[in-house]
Amino acid sequence: MSFRRVIWIVLDSVGIGEMPDAAQYGDVGSDTLGHIAQHRKLHLDNLCRLGLANIRSFDRLTPDAAPKGAYGRCALASPGKDTTTGHWEMAGIHLAKPFPVYPRGFPPEVMDEFERRIGRATLGNKPASGTEIIEELGEEHMRTGSPIVYTSADSVFQVAAHEEVIPLFELYKICDTAREILRGKHEVGRVIARPFLGSPGAFTRTPNRHDYAVPPPKGMLLDRLHERGVEVFAVGKIFDVFLGRGIGDYEKTKSNADGMEKTLQAMDSFDSGMIFVNLVDFDQLYGHRNDVEGYARALEAVDDWIPSLEARLGPDDLLILTADHGCDPTTASTDHSREFVPVLAYGKRVRAGVDLGTRRTLSDIGQTVAENFGTEIVTGESFLSQIS
Repeated sequence: MSFRRVIWIVLDSVGIGEMPDAAQYGDVGSDTLGHIAQHRKLHLDNLCRLGLANIRSFDRLTPDAAPKGAYGRCALASPGKDTTTGHWEMAGIHLAKPFPVYPRGFPPEVMDEFERRIGRATLGNKPASGTEIIEELGEEHMRTGSPIVYTSADSVFQVAAHEEVIPLFELYKICDTAREILRGKHEVGRVIARPFLGSPGAFTRTPNRHDYAVPPPKGMLLDRLHERGVEVFAVGKIFDVFLGRGIGDYEKTKSNADGMEKTLQAMDSFDSGMIFVNLVDFDQLYGHRNDVEGYARALEAVDDWIPSLEARLGPDDLLILTADHGCDPTTASTDHSREFVPVLAYGKRVRAGVDLGTRRTLSDIGQTVAENFGTEIVTGESFLSQIS
């Protein structure tokens, strides 16, 4: 074991430029970080110190003459560009076909069967922001008792309901029914229960969200770590994406700031194993809403946090920073984008200044972690020997 503890942080949707097959996804020219850097000067001194601007050139970001970390970029080998696809590939799962997405809502063959089986009509059935759709349809939902169905750029079937209109146990049963229906060609990555409370004009989502994910195939990284007795602590939506498999304990998060704080708390509590983190605000709050300034500020907030993270790194720790896909807030689309993602590796025992180049798959990260803990996954080429 080269490193006693791995802290693996996914900066959700922070892509760094279109992949060669971007045209197949309608993403020609997408460049999440590059376009934000063009929009205004980004203050990312700490990330650049680790090697971010050495991966490729960015407007007004200066490459470090002697970067403290190893740096490179990863391609997504699986088809698709959603959360589940990216995270699963990190863990060694390559999809043969992408999870389905529904930019025009779900077809009648799904919705008719869903409404028949739950005994209720539905509202919505379109892509939408979760907070915006409950503001739009929450009052009608309270009047009619019809649950709100919506989707997003991810492969998700989301059901929102007021807890005083449809009790939690019934909402969860409704989502169980949706999960049973959404199989075969309509097998979305996740069905999500989205309960809320409040009154018109003042609705708020509650912490009682529950995800019904497609089970990851056996043998992926978290299974292998569990077999080796390696403790894994998850922060953010990691637990949901992997259905909790191989994860000993976890913390859900309300925001990037909450996720960053809970990561530091986990580092104070766990001195070995892996802390696996997703910081989702980049994607959820800014990328999908084409909020360039919000995205820029979120990047700078993480950069400001890096010294606190470094201060908690032990002599045998490995820090990995990466992303799962892009979501360029400067394009007309509010969808994810098919982009390369950065990979930065840092630690007191990490060989500084190593150019990891362009990796063929996100599974290279998972294979690196696997090798570190004395195991292996089916796909991916480890770069552990390059950084140790």
